[in-house]
Amino acid sequence: MKFVVIRLVPIALLPCLMLGPVHAERSDREKPVNIEADRMSLDDLRKESIFEGNVVLTQGTLTLKADRITVKQDQQGFSLGIALGKPASFRQKREGADEFIEGFGDRVEYDGKGEKVQLFTNARIKRGEDEVKGDYISYNSVTEFYEVIGTKGATTANSGQRVKAVIQPKKKNTDPVSGAPKQ
Repeated sequence: MKFVVIRLVPIALLPCLMLGPVHAERSDREKPVNIEADRMSLDDLRKESIFEGNVVLTQGTLTLKADRITVKQDQQGFSLGIALGKPASFRQKREGADEFIEGFGDRVEYDGKGEKVQLFTNARIKRGEDEVKGDYISYNSVTEFYEVIGTKGATTANSGQRVKAVIQPKKKNTDPVSGAPKQ
């Protein structure tokens, strides 16, 4: 089995690889992109790169894992990335917080032009103790708008995926010694 280790820093690919919704660590954008895969093919004419086989992409605090990642670039220089896996996943530190955001789905897409992340089939996003699941999750980083959709007609009695969310109560700002609210 061949093992390919590739270290990339092309500016055109960086927007595609920033899959960090909810204010991802900004310094990650300045870090080099490292990709490991079993195979890689590049079609320079079509502006498309395909990485296959246990693909691991890292850039700063961002880690993306998939069976296959395809990166395409349009004529304006914007990128579209598609990661496939069972599941494909990403993990990235949030800006200004000691917290990570994690996303999972059989397909994860990032549109650099629209700054939109989409997770398809068995989609799940986790931030700290909070978690949302559905058949489809979309996040627009410009408008900070989430949309979560379950399988049409899903019920608890069938195998469809209903939207499920776990939202932890926010911790009150209390004095650690007395437990009284801070003023």
